[in-house]
Amino acid sequence: MSTTERAPHSVRTTPAKGERIADWADGRLGIYSLRFLLRKVFPDHWSFMFGEIALYSFIVLILTGAWLTMFFDPSMSETVYHGSYVPLQGIPMSQAYASTLDISYEIRGGLFIRQLHHWSALIMIAALCAHTLRHFLTGSFRKPRELNWLIGFIILVLVTLEGFVGYSLPDDLLSGTGLRIAEGVTLAIPVVGTYLTLFLFGGEYPGTDIIPRFYSIHILLIPGIVLALTAAHLILVFYHKHTQFRGPGRTENNVVGQPLMPHYTAKAGGFFFLVSGVLALLAGIAQINPIWTYGPYRADQISQGSQPDWYMGFLEGALRAMPAWEFVLPGGYTVNMGVLLPAVILPTVMIKVFAAWPFLEAWITGDKREHHLLDRPREQPTRTAFGLAFVSFYLVLFFGGANDVLAEHFHLSLNQITWAVRIGLFAVPALTYIITRRICLGLQRRDRDKLLHGRETGRIKRLPHGEFVEVHERLDRETEYTLLSREMPEILPAPEATDADGVPNPNVREEKRRHLLSRWLFGGQIAKPTREEMRHALEHLDPDHAPSPNGHAALEERDQDRHQNQQVH
Repeated sequence: MSTTERAPHSVRTTPAKGERIADWADGRLGIYSLRFLLRKVFPDHWSFMFGEIALYSFIVLILTGAWLTMFFDPSMSETVYHGSYVPLQGIPMSQAYASTLDISYEIRGGLFIRQLHHWSALIMIAALCAHTLRHFLTGSFRKPRELNWLIGFIILVLVTLEGFVGYSLPDDLLSGTGLRIAEGVTLAIPVVGTYLTLFLFGGEYPGTDIIPRFYSIHILLIPGIVLALTAAHLILVFYHKHTQFRGPGRTENNVVGQPLMPHYTAKAGGFFFLVSGVLALLAGIAQINPIWTYGPYRADQISQGSQPDWYMGFLEGALRAMPAWEFVLPGGYTVNMGVLLPAVILPTVMIKVFAAWPFLEAWITGDKREHHLLDRPREQPTRTAFGLAFVSFYLVLFFGGANDVLAEHFHLSLNQITWAVRIGLFAVPALTYIITRRICLGLQRRDRDKLLHGRETGRIKRLPHGEFVEVHERLDRETEYTLLSREMPEILPAPEATDADGVPNPNVREEKRRHLLSRWLFGGQIAKPTREEMRHALEHLDPDHAPSPNGHAALEERDQDRHQNQQVH
Protein backbone atom coordinates (compact mmCIF):
# COMPACT_ATOMS: atom_id res chain seq x y z
CA MET A 1 0.00 0.00 0.00
CA SER A 2 1.45 3.35 -1.06
CA THR A 3 0.77 6.75 0.37
CA THR A 4 1.00 10.22 -1.15
CA GLU A 5 2.50 12.94 0.98
CA ARG A 6 2.03 16.65 0.35
CA ALA A 7 5.31 18.46 -0.17
CA PRO A 8 6.04 21.12 2.47
CA HIS A 9 5.84 24.77 1.46
CA SER A 10 9.57 25.13 1.85
CA VAL A 11 10.34 22.83 -1.11
CA ARG A 12 7.58 23.99 -3.48
CA THR A 13 8.69 25.95 -6.56
CA THR A 14 7.19 29.39 -7.24
CA PRO A 15 5.36 29.62 -10.60
CA ALA A 16 6.92 31.88 -13.20
CA LYS A 17 5.53 35.38 -13.55
CA GLY A 18 4.06 34.65 -16.99
CA GLU A 19 2.29 31.58 -15.63
CA ARG A 20 0.84 33.58 -12.73
CA ILE A 21 -0.44 36.25 -15.15
CA ALA A 22 -1.98 33.55 -17.36
CA ASP A 23 -3.66 31.91 -14.34
CA TRP A 24 -5.01 35.29 -13.21
CA ALA A 25 -6.44 36.00 -16.68
CA ASP A 26 -7.92 32.49 -16.94
CA GLY A 27 -9.70 32.91 -13.62
CA ARG A 28 -11.49 35.98 -14.97
CA LEU A 29 -11.71 35.42 -18.73
CA GLY A 30 -11.48 31.66 -19.17
CA ILE A 31 -8.68 31.92 -21.73
CA TYR A 32 -7.57 28.29 -21.24
CA SER A 33 -10.89 27.13 -22.68
CA LEU A 34 -10.00 28.95 -25.93
CA ARG A 35 -6.92 26.78 -26.42
CA PHE A 36 -8.53 24.95 -29.32
CA LEU A 37 -8.51 28.18 -31.32
CA LEU A 38 -4.72 28.23 -31.25
CA ARG A 39 -4.69 24.95 -33.18
CA LYS A 40 -7.31 26.08 -35.69
CA VAL A 41 -6.11 24.90 -39.10
CA PHE A 42 -5.97 27.20 -42.12
CA PRO A 43 -5.26 25.90 -45.63
CA ASP A 44 -2.73 27.53 -47.92
CA HIS A 45 -3.69 29.00 -51.28
CA TRP A 46 -2.68 32.27 -52.91
CA SER A 47 -6.30 33.29 -53.58
CA PHE A 48 -7.06 33.34 -49.83
CA MET A 49 -4.74 36.35 -49.49
CA PHE A 50 -7.23 38.81 -51.02
CA GLY A 51 -9.27 38.87 -47.82
CA GLU A 52 -6.12 39.41 -45.77
CA ILE A 53 -5.07 42.34 -47.96
CA ALA A 54 -8.48 43.93 -47.41
CA LEU A 55 -8.28 43.39 -43.64
CA TYR A 56 -4.77 44.80 -43.31
CA SER A 57 -5.63 47.80 -45.50
CA PHE A 58 -8.61 48.42 -43.21
CA ILE A 59 -6.28 48.43 -40.18
CA VAL A 60 -4.04 51.00 -41.89
CA LEU A 61 -7.15 53.03 -42.74
CA ILE A 62 -8.25 53.13 -39.11
CA LEU A 63 -4.80 54.17 -37.87
CA THR A 64 -4.28 56.90 -40.47
CA GLY A 65 -7.89 58.07 -40.17
CA ALA A 66 -7.53 58.50 -36.42
CA TRP A 67 -4.44 60.63 -37.03
CA LEU A 68 -6.17 62.79 -39.67
CA THR A 69 -9.18 63.51 -37.44
CA MET A 70 -6.91 65.43 -35.07
CA PHE A 71 -6.11 68.04 -37.73
CA PHE A 72 -9.10 68.12 -40.09
CA ASP A 73 -11.77 70.81 -39.59
CA PRO A 74 -15.11 69.62 -41.06
CA SER A 75 -16.61 73.06 -41.45
CA MET A 76 -18.06 74.77 -44.52
CA SER A 77 -17.68 78.25 -43.06
CA GLU A 78 -15.73 80.50 -45.44
CA THR A 79 -12.19 81.68 -44.81
CA VAL A 80 -9.40 83.28 -46.84
CA TYR A 81 -6.29 81.18 -47.33
CA HIS A 82 -2.93 82.60 -46.21
CA GLY A 83 -0.92 79.41 -46.03
CA SER A 84 2.34 78.32 -47.61
CA TYR A 85 0.86 77.22 -50.95
CA VAL A 86 1.36 80.46 -52.88
CA PRO A 87 -1.00 79.91 -55.89
CA LEU A 88 -4.02 79.76 -53.55
CA GLN A 89 -3.13 82.61 -51.22
CA GLY A 90 -5.96 85.13 -50.85
CA ILE A 91 -8.54 82.70 -52.31
CA PRO A 92 -11.84 82.27 -50.39
CA MET A 93 -12.47 78.65 -49.43
CA SER A 94 -14.13 76.52 -46.79
CA GLN A 95 -12.45 75.61 -43.53
CA ALA A 96 -12.52 71.95 -44.62
CA TYR A 97 -10.48 72.70 -47.73
CA ALA A 98 -8.10 75.02 -45.88
CA SER A 99 -7.46 72.45 -43.14
CA THR A 100 -6.74 69.78 -45.77
CA LEU A 101 -4.17 72.13 -47.34
CA ASP A 102 -2.65 72.69 -43.91
CA ILE A 103 -2.41 68.93 -43.35
CA SER A 104 -0.65 68.61 -46.71
CA TYR A 105 1.79 71.54 -46.37
CA GLU A 106 2.04 72.68 -42.77
CA ILE A 107 2.03 69.49 -40.69
CA ARG A 108 5.10 67.26 -40.77
CA GLY A 109 4.22 64.00 -42.53
CA GLY A 110 0.68 65.17 -43.19
CA LEU A 111 0.76 64.68 -46.96
CA PHE A 112 2.23 61.20 -46.52
CA ILE A 113 -0.54 60.19 -44.09
CA ARG A 114 -3.21 61.66 -46.39
CA GLN A 115 -1.93 59.70 -49.34
CA LEU A 116 -1.45 56.55 -47.27
CA HIS A 117 -5.09 56.83 -46.16
CA HIS A 118 -6.29 57.30 -49.73
CA TRP A 119 -4.21 54.48 -51.19
CA SER A 120 -5.34 52.15 -48.41
CA ALA A 121 -8.97 52.86 -49.28
CA LEU A 122 -8.40 52.13 -52.98
CA ILE A 123 -6.46 48.92 -52.29
CA MET A 124 -9.00 47.73 -49.73
CA ILE A 125 -11.93 48.07 -52.12
CA ALA A 126 -9.96 46.38 -54.92
CA ALA A 127 -9.02 43.50 -52.58
CA LEU A 128 -12.64 43.15 -51.44
CA CYS A 129 -13.80 42.96 -55.07
CA ALA A 130 -11.22 40.25 -55.83
CA HIS A 131 -12.11 38.45 -52.59
CA THR A 132 -15.82 38.48 -53.46
CA LEU A 133 -15.13 37.26 -56.99
CA ARG A 134 -12.98 34.43 -55.64
CA HIS A 135 -15.82 33.28 -53.39
CA PHE A 136 -18.24 33.43 -56.31
CA LEU A 137 -16.08 31.51 -58.79
CA THR A 138 -15.17 28.75 -56.31
CA GLY A 139 -18.67 28.27 -54.87
CA SER A 140 -17.67 28.95 -51.27
CA PHE A 141 -20.97 30.80 -50.76
CA ARG A 142 -22.91 27.54 -50.54
CA LYS A 143 -24.38 26.10 -47.34
CA PRO A 144 -23.54 26.88 -44.56
CA ARG A 145 -21.93 30.17 -45.68
CA GLU A 146 -24.85 32.01 -47.28
CA LEU A 147 -25.13 34.43 -44.35
CA ASN A 148 -21.39 35.10 -44.38
CA TRP A 149 -21.61 35.83 -48.11
CA LEU A 150 -24.26 38.46 -47.42
CA ILE A 151 -22.18 39.96 -44.61
CA GLY A 152 -19.13 40.20 -46.85
CA PHE A 153 -21.14 41.70 -49.69
CA ILE A 154 -22.68 44.30 -47.38
CA ILE A 155 -19.16 45.19 -46.20
CA LEU A 156 -18.14 45.75 -49.84
CA VAL A 157 -21.11 48.05 -50.48
CA LEU A 158 -20.55 49.98 -47.24
CA VAL A 159 -16.83 50.42 -47.86
CA THR A 160 -17.56 51.74 -51.35
CA LEU A 161 -20.00 54.24 -49.86
CA GLU A 162 -17.43 55.08 -47.17
CA GLY A 163 -14.85 55.80 -49.83
CA PHE A 164 -17.17 58.20 -51.64
CA VAL A 165 -18.05 60.01 -48.40
CA GLY A 166 -14.41 60.37 -47.36
CA TYR A 167 -13.41 61.46 -50.86
CA SER A 168 -15.93 64.32 -50.58
CA LEU A 169 -14.65 65.71 -47.26
CA PRO A 170 -11.84 68.01 -48.54
CA ASP A 171 -14.47 70.12 -50.37
CA ASP A 172 -12.25 70.58 -53.41
CA LEU A 173 -13.54 71.18 -56.93
CA LEU A 174 -13.28 67.53 -57.98
CA SER A 175 -15.07 66.05 -54.97
CA GLY A 176 -17.65 68.86 -55.08
CA THR A 177 -18.48 67.82 -58.63
CA GLY A 178 -19.09 64.32 -57.34
CA LEU A 179 -21.37 65.71 -54.63
CA ARG A 180 -23.29 67.61 -57.27
CA ILE A 181 -23.84 64.35 -59.17
CA ALA A 182 -24.98 62.66 -55.95
CA GLU A 183 -27.46 65.49 -55.38
CA GLY A 184 -28.85 65.05 -58.91
CA VAL A 185 -29.17 61.28 -58.43
CA THR A 186 -31.02 61.78 -55.15
CA LEU A 187 -33.39 64.28 -56.77
CA ALA A 188 -34.18 61.78 -59.55
CA ILE A 189 -35.74 59.30 -57.11
CA PRO A 190 -39.52 59.58 -57.59
CA VAL A 191 -41.73 60.97 -54.82
CA VAL A 192 -39.10 61.03 -52.04
CA GLY A 193 -36.12 62.47 -53.94
CA THR A 194 -36.73 66.09 -52.95
CA TYR A 195 -37.19 65.23 -49.29
CA LEU A 196 -34.09 63.03 -49.26
CA THR A 197 -32.04 65.85 -50.78
CA LEU A 198 -33.22 68.36 -48.17
CA PHE A 199 -32.55 65.85 -45.41
CA LEU A 200 -29.06 65.05 -46.73
CA PHE A 201 -27.88 68.57 -47.57
CA GLY A 202 -29.88 70.45 -44.97
CA GLY A 203 -31.36 72.82 -47.56
CA GLU A 204 -30.60 73.99 -51.06
CA TYR A 205 -27.40 72.62 -52.59
CA PRO A 206 -24.65 72.91 -51.53
CA GLY A 207 -25.76 74.32 -48.17
CA THR A 208 -23.51 74.46 -45.16
CA ASP A 209 -24.21 71.11 -43.49
CA ILE A 210 -23.14 68.42 -45.96
CA ILE A 211 -19.44 68.24 -45.01
CA PRO A 212 -20.06 68.05 -41.21
CA ARG A 213 -22.73 65.38 -41.81
CA PHE A 214 -20.48 63.37 -44.11
CA TYR A 215 -17.70 63.70 -41.54
CA SER A 216 -19.83 62.08 -38.83
CA ILE A 217 -20.86 59.34 -41.23
CA HIS A 218 -17.28 58.79 -42.35
CA ILE A 219 -15.54 58.57 -38.97
CA LEU A 220 -18.32 57.06 -36.84
CA LEU A 221 -21.36 55.50 -38.45
CA ILE A 222 -20.02 53.47 -41.37
CA PRO A 223 -16.71 52.44 -39.70
CA GLY A 224 -18.63 51.21 -36.67
CA ILE A 225 -20.93 49.10 -38.82
CA VAL A 226 -18.02 47.76 -40.88
CA LEU A 227 -16.08 46.86 -37.73
CA ALA A 228 -19.06 44.97 -36.32
CA LEU A 229 -19.70 43.15 -39.60
CA THR A 230 -16.01 42.30 -39.98
CA ALA A 231 -15.95 40.78 -36.50
CA ALA A 232 -19.07 38.74 -37.30
CA HIS A 233 -17.54 37.72 -40.63
CA LEU A 234 -14.35 36.42 -38.99
CA ILE A 235 -16.27 34.65 -36.21
CA LEU A 236 -18.31 32.78 -38.82
CA VAL A 237 -15.12 31.87 -40.69
CA PHE A 238 -13.83 30.27 -37.48
CA TYR A 239 -17.16 28.61 -36.73
CA HIS A 240 -17.75 27.12 -40.19
CA LYS A 241 -14.05 26.17 -40.62
CA HIS A 242 -12.12 27.28 -43.67
CA THR A 243 -12.88 26.06 -47.17
CA GLN A 244 -10.21 24.28 -49.19
CA PHE A 245 -9.63 23.03 -52.71
CA ARG A 246 -9.97 19.32 -53.46
CA GLY A 247 -6.96 17.07 -53.16
CA PRO A 248 -5.66 13.91 -51.48
CA GLY A 249 -6.60 13.75 -47.83
CA ARG A 250 -9.04 16.65 -48.11
CA THR A 251 -12.67 15.89 -47.38
CA GLU A 252 -15.80 17.71 -46.37
CA ASN A 253 -15.04 16.82 -42.75
CA ASN A 254 -11.47 18.02 -42.31
CA VAL A 255 -9.11 20.90 -43.12
CA VAL A 256 -5.56 20.31 -44.32
CA GLY A 257 -3.19 23.18 -43.62
CA GLN A 258 -1.23 24.88 -40.87
CA PRO A 259 -2.39 25.76 -37.33
CA LEU A 260 -3.15 29.30 -36.27
CA MET A 261 -0.30 29.28 -33.76
CA PRO A 262 2.50 29.62 -34.51
CA HIS A 263 2.66 29.04 -38.28
CA TYR A 264 -0.30 30.95 -39.65
CA THR A 265 0.10 33.82 -37.17
CA ALA A 266 3.74 34.29 -38.14
CA LYS A 267 2.91 34.25 -41.85
CA ALA A 268 -0.05 36.59 -41.40
CA GLY A 269 2.03 38.99 -39.31
CA GLY A 270 4.73 39.11 -41.95
CA PHE A 271 2.14 39.62 -44.67
CA PHE A 272 0.61 42.50 -42.70
CA PHE A 273 3.94 44.31 -42.67
CA LEU A 274 4.42 43.54 -46.34
CA VAL A 275 1.03 45.04 -47.24
CA SER A 276 1.69 48.04 -45.00
CA GLY A 277 5.08 48.54 -46.63
CA VAL A 278 3.64 48.47 -50.14
CA LEU A 279 0.95 50.98 -49.12
CA ALA A 280 3.60 53.22 -47.56
CA LEU A 281 5.69 52.96 -50.73
CA LEU A 282 2.72 54.00 -52.86
CA ALA A 283 1.95 56.88 -50.50
CA GLY A 284 5.54 58.07 -50.68
CA ILE A 285 6.16 57.93 -54.44
CA ALA A 286 2.74 57.96 -56.17
CA GLN A 287 0.80 61.21 -55.88
CA ILE A 288 -2.95 60.85 -55.45
CA ASN A 289 -5.78 63.34 -55.05
CA PRO A 290 -3.71 66.57 -55.31
CA ILE A 291 -6.51 68.87 -54.19
CA TRP A 292 -4.34 71.99 -54.52
CA THR A 293 -4.39 71.61 -58.32
CA TYR A 294 -8.20 71.52 -58.37
CA GLY A 295 -8.87 74.45 -56.09
CA PRO A 296 -11.80 74.93 -53.69
CA TYR A 297 -15.27 73.93 -54.81
CA ARG A 298 -17.44 76.47 -56.59
CA ALA A 299 -20.82 75.54 -57.99
CA ASP A 300 -20.16 77.46 -61.24
CA GLN A 301 -16.87 75.70 -62.07
CA ILE A 302 -15.76 72.24 -63.15
CA SER A 303 -12.47 70.78 -64.35
CA GLN A 304 -12.24 69.17 -67.77
CA GLY A 305 -11.37 65.48 -67.61
CA SER A 306 -12.48 65.13 -64.00
CA GLN A 307 -12.73 61.50 -62.89
CA PRO A 308 -13.87 59.94 -59.62
CA ASP A 309 -11.99 57.21 -57.79
CA TRP A 310 -12.03 53.93 -59.73
CA TYR A 311 -14.75 52.23 -57.67
CA MET A 312 -17.27 54.94 -58.66
CA GLY A 313 -16.24 54.89 -62.32
CA PHE A 314 -19.01 52.49 -63.34
CA LEU A 315 -21.67 54.91 -62.05
CA GLU A 316 -20.09 57.78 -63.97
CA GLY A 317 -20.02 55.64 -67.10
CA ALA A 318 -23.66 54.63 -66.73
CA LEU A 319 -24.71 58.27 -66.45
CA ARG A 320 -22.68 59.27 -69.50
CA ALA A 321 -23.92 56.37 -71.64
CA MET A 322 -27.62 56.81 -70.82
CA PRO A 323 -29.49 59.04 -73.31
CA ALA A 324 -31.54 61.96 -72.01
CA TRP A 325 -34.94 60.36 -71.43
CA GLU A 326 -37.72 61.74 -69.32
CA PHE A 327 -41.48 61.72 -69.32
CA VAL A 328 -44.22 63.55 -67.48
CA LEU A 329 -46.79 61.67 -65.42
CA PRO A 330 -50.39 62.88 -65.07
CA GLY A 331 -50.39 65.78 -62.69
CA GLY A 332 -47.24 67.30 -64.12
CA TYR A 333 -44.70 65.11 -62.26
CA THR A 334 -41.50 64.63 -64.32
CA VAL A 335 -39.59 61.35 -64.12
CA ASN A 336 -35.97 61.70 -65.27
CA MET A 337 -35.07 58.21 -66.50
CA GLY A 338 -31.76 59.52 -67.83
CA VAL A 339 -30.56 59.63 -64.22
CA LEU A 340 -32.92 57.26 -62.40
CA LEU A 341 -32.22 54.23 -64.59
CA PRO A 342 -28.38 54.30 -64.69
CA ALA A 343 -27.70 55.68 -61.21
CA VAL A 344 -30.46 54.14 -59.06
CA ILE A 345 -32.15 51.20 -60.78
CA LEU A 346 -29.08 49.69 -62.45
CA PRO A 347 -26.80 49.60 -59.33
CA THR A 348 -29.70 48.25 -57.26
CA VAL A 349 -30.28 45.40 -59.73
CA MET A 350 -26.55 44.62 -59.90
CA ILE A 351 -26.31 44.46 -56.11
CA LYS A 352 -29.42 42.29 -55.74
CA VAL A 353 -28.41 39.79 -58.42
CA PHE A 354 -24.94 39.22 -56.98
CA ALA A 355 -26.14 39.14 -53.36
CA ALA A 356 -28.97 36.70 -54.08
CA TRP A 357 -26.95 34.26 -56.20
CA PRO A 358 -26.28 31.70 -53.38
CA PHE A 359 -29.99 31.42 -52.67
CA LEU A 360 -30.86 31.24 -56.36
CA GLU A 361 -28.36 28.44 -56.98
CA ALA A 362 -29.53 26.53 -53.90
CA TRP A 363 -33.15 26.82 -55.09
CA ILE A 364 -32.25 25.59 -58.58
CA THR A 365 -30.27 22.56 -57.41
CA GLY A 366 -32.28 21.68 -54.31
CA ASP A 367 -28.92 20.85 -52.71
CA LYS A 368 -29.14 20.90 -48.91
CA ARG A 369 -25.68 19.49 -48.16
CA GLU A 370 -22.88 21.39 -46.47
CA HIS A 371 -20.01 22.28 -48.78
CA HIS A 372 -16.48 22.77 -47.48
CA LEU A 373 -14.60 21.79 -50.65
CA LEU A 374 -14.23 24.42 -53.35
CA ASP A 375 -14.87 24.16 -57.07
CA ARG A 376 -12.28 25.12 -59.61
CA PRO A 377 -13.80 27.78 -61.89
CA ARG A 378 -13.63 25.45 -64.90
CA GLU A 379 -15.79 22.90 -63.10
CA GLN A 380 -18.80 25.27 -63.16
CA PRO A 381 -18.67 26.82 -66.66
CA THR A 382 -22.00 28.64 -66.48
CA ARG A 383 -21.36 30.20 -63.09
CA THR A 384 -17.85 31.25 -64.12
CA ALA A 385 -19.10 32.67 -67.41
CA PHE A 386 -21.86 34.60 -65.65
CA GLY A 387 -19.41 36.04 -63.12
CA LEU A 388 -16.94 37.20 -65.76
CA ALA A 389 -19.76 38.60 -67.89
CA PHE A 390 -20.80 40.63 -64.85
CA VAL A 391 -17.21 41.89 -64.49
CA SER A 392 -17.07 42.79 -68.20
CA PHE A 393 -20.33 44.72 -67.85
CA TYR A 394 -18.78 46.67 -64.97
CA LEU A 395 -15.60 47.36 -66.96
CA VAL A 396 -17.51 48.67 -69.98
CA LEU A 397 -19.24 51.16 -67.69
CA PHE A 398 -15.91 51.97 -66.04
CA PHE A 399 -14.25 52.90 -69.32
CA GLY A 400 -17.40 54.73 -70.38
CA GLY A 401 -16.88 57.05 -67.44
CA ALA A 402 -13.59 58.15 -69.02
CA ASN A 403 -14.98 58.80 -72.51
CA ASP A 404 -13.70 62.39 -72.58
CA VAL A 405 -10.22 61.35 -71.42
CA LEU A 406 -10.09 58.53 -74.00
CA ALA A 407 -11.27 60.88 -76.75
CA GLU A 408 -8.59 63.43 -75.90
CA HIS A 409 -5.64 61.06 -75.53
CA PHE A 410 -6.44 58.79 -78.49
CA HIS A 411 -7.84 61.53 -80.75
CA LEU A 412 -11.21 59.83 -81.12
CA SER A 413 -14.74 61.13 -81.40
CA LEU A 414 -16.50 61.54 -78.06
CA ASN A 415 -19.83 60.55 -79.62
CA GLN A 416 -18.32 57.43 -81.19
CA ILE A 417 -16.91 56.32 -77.82
CA THR A 418 -20.28 56.93 -76.16
CA TRP A 419 -22.06 54.84 -78.80
CA ALA A 420 -19.41 52.13 -78.48
CA VAL A 421 -20.11 52.00 -74.73
CA ARG A 422 -23.87 51.79 -75.34
CA ILE A 423 -23.45 48.89 -77.76
CA GLY A 424 -20.74 47.28 -75.65
CA LEU A 425 -23.03 47.12 -72.61
CA PHE A 426 -24.99 44.43 -74.45
CA ALA A 427 -22.39 42.91 -76.78
CA VAL A 428 -19.33 42.61 -74.52
CA PRO A 429 -21.00 40.67 -71.62
CA ALA A 430 -22.67 38.30 -74.12
CA LEU A 431 -19.38 37.61 -75.91
CA THR A 432 -17.55 37.27 -72.58
CA TYR A 433 -20.14 34.74 -71.40
CA ILE A 434 -19.88 32.62 -74.55
CA ILE A 435 -16.08 32.71 -74.74
CA THR A 436 -15.57 32.02 -71.02
CA ARG A 437 -17.95 29.06 -71.08
CA ARG A 438 -16.23 27.59 -74.12
CA ILE A 439 -12.83 28.01 -72.44
CA CYS A 440 -14.06 26.24 -69.29
CA LEU A 441 -15.46 23.34 -71.34
CA GLY A 442 -12.20 23.17 -73.29
CA LEU A 443 -10.24 22.96 -70.04
CA GLN A 444 -12.55 20.15 -68.89
CA ARG A 445 -11.84 18.25 -72.13
CA ARG A 446 -8.12 18.82 -71.59
CA ASP A 447 -8.35 17.42 -68.05
CA ARG A 448 -10.20 14.36 -69.34
CA ASP A 449 -7.60 13.89 -72.06
CA LYS A 450 -4.78 14.09 -69.51
CA LEU A 451 -6.43 11.41 -67.40
CA LEU A 452 -6.93 9.04 -70.35
CA HIS A 453 -3.77 9.72 -72.36
CA GLY A 454 -1.36 11.14 -69.78
CA ARG A 455 0.77 14.23 -70.02
CA GLU A 456 3.14 15.09 -72.84
CA THR A 457 6.79 14.50 -71.94
CA GLY A 458 8.48 16.01 -75.00
CA ARG A 459 10.33 12.73 -75.63
CA ILE A 460 10.05 11.25 -79.13
CA LYS A 461 10.09 7.49 -79.57
CA ARG A 462 10.51 5.54 -82.79
CA LEU A 463 8.30 2.47 -83.13
CA PRO A 464 9.55 -0.79 -84.74
CA HIS A 465 7.74 -0.03 -88.01
CA GLY A 466 9.38 3.40 -88.26
CA GLU A 467 6.65 5.71 -86.86
CA PHE A 468 7.69 8.48 -84.50
CA VAL A 469 5.39 9.17 -81.52
CA GLU A 470 5.62 11.33 -78.42
CA VAL A 471 5.84 9.48 -75.13
CA HIS A 472 3.04 10.22 -72.63
CA GLU A 473 3.30 9.60 -68.92
CA ARG A 474 0.66 8.99 -66.30
CA LEU A 475 -0.21 12.02 -64.17
CA ASP A 476 1.10 12.15 -60.65
CA ARG A 477 -1.27 10.68 -58.08
CA GLU A 478 -2.19 14.00 -56.49
CA THR A 479 -3.22 15.62 -59.79
CA GLU A 480 -5.02 12.46 -60.85
CA TYR A 481 -7.03 12.35 -57.64
CA THR A 482 -7.88 16.06 -57.88
CA LEU A 483 -9.20 15.70 -61.44
CA LEU A 484 -11.20 12.58 -60.61
CA SER A 485 -12.73 14.12 -57.47
CA ARG A 486 -14.62 16.73 -59.50
CA GLU A 487 -18.33 16.68 -58.72
CA MET A 488 -20.67 16.09 -61.63
CA PRO A 489 -23.86 18.08 -60.90
CA GLU A 490 -27.01 16.49 -62.22
CA ILE A 491 -29.70 18.28 -64.22
CA LEU A 492 -33.09 18.10 -62.54
CA PRO A 493 -35.53 15.88 -64.47
CA ALA A 494 -38.36 17.46 -66.42
CA PRO A 495 -41.54 17.49 -64.30
CA GLU A 496 -44.63 15.50 -65.18
CA ALA A 497 -47.92 17.35 -65.52
CA THR A 498 -49.75 14.50 -63.74
CA ASP A 499 -48.71 11.61 -61.55
CA ALA A 500 -49.31 7.91 -62.22
CA ASP A 501 -52.91 8.22 -61.04
CA GLY A 502 -53.65 11.18 -63.29
CA VAL A 503 -53.66 13.73 -60.46
CA PRO A 504 -52.39 17.13 -61.69
CA ASN A 505 -49.08 18.24 -60.27
CA PRO A 506 -49.72 21.55 -58.44
CA ASN A 507 -46.01 22.51 -58.59
CA VAL A 508 -45.46 21.77 -62.25
CA ARG A 509 -44.66 25.40 -63.18
CA GLU A 510 -42.09 25.88 -60.45
CA GLU A 511 -40.50 22.50 -61.17
CA LYS A 512 -40.35 23.33 -64.87
CA ARG A 513 -38.60 26.62 -64.13
CA ARG A 514 -36.12 24.80 -61.91
CA HIS A 515 -35.55 22.19 -64.62
CA LEU A 516 -34.83 24.84 -67.26
CA LEU A 517 -32.52 26.79 -64.96
CA SER A 518 -30.78 23.57 -63.92
CA ARG A 519 -30.20 22.68 -67.56
CA TRP A 520 -28.79 26.16 -68.13
CA LEU A 521 -26.56 25.99 -65.06
CA PHE A 522 -25.22 22.43 -65.43
CA GLY A 523 -25.87 21.46 -69.04
CA GLY A 524 -23.07 20.60 -71.46
CA GLN A 525 -20.57 19.42 -68.84
CA ILE A 526 -17.74 17.13 -69.98
CA ALA A 527 -18.13 13.82 -68.19
CA LYS A 528 -15.32 12.37 -66.12
CA PRO A 529 -13.74 9.13 -67.36
CA THR A 530 -15.54 6.06 -66.13
CA ARG A 531 -13.80 3.45 -64.03
CA GLU A 532 -13.38 1.12 -66.99
CA GLU A 533 -12.01 3.90 -69.19
CA MET A 534 -9.46 4.77 -66.53
CA ARG A 535 -8.50 1.12 -66.12
CA HIS A 536 -7.77 0.73 -69.83
CA ALA A 537 -5.92 4.06 -69.89
CA LEU A 538 -3.69 3.10 -66.96
CA GLU A 539 -2.93 -0.30 -68.44
CA HIS A 540 -1.63 1.51 -71.49
CA LEU A 541 0.20 4.32 -69.66
CA ASP A 542 1.59 2.34 -66.74
CA PRO A 543 1.53 -1.40 -67.57
CA ASP A 544 3.78 -2.31 -64.63
CA HIS A 545 1.40 -0.67 -62.09
CA ALA A 546 -2.10 -0.99 -63.43
CA PRO A 547 -4.39 -1.44 -60.44
CA SER A 548 -7.69 0.32 -60.20
CA PRO A 549 -7.48 4.07 -60.90
CA ASN A 550 -6.18 6.08 -58.01
CA GLY A 551 -9.06 6.85 -55.71
CA HIS A 552 -11.70 6.14 -58.35
CA ALA A 553 -13.55 3.48 -56.36
CA ALA A 554 -13.72 5.70 -53.28
CA LEU A 555 -14.91 8.61 -55.38
CA GLU A 556 -17.63 6.52 -57.01
CA GLU A 557 -18.77 5.34 -53.57
CA ARG A 558 -18.87 8.96 -52.37
CA ASP A 559 -20.90 10.01 -55.42
CA GLN A 560 -23.37 7.17 -54.81
CA ASP A 561 -23.80 8.25 -51.17
CA ARG A 562 -24.32 11.85 -52.28
CA HIS A 563 -26.95 10.77 -54.81
CA GLN A 564 -28.77 8.74 -52.14
CA ASN A 565 -28.70 11.72 -49.75
CA GLN A 566 -30.22 13.96 -52.42
CA GLN A 567 -32.98 11.41 -53.00
CA VAL A 568 -33.69 11.33 -49.26
CA HIS A 569 -33.91 15.16 -49.14
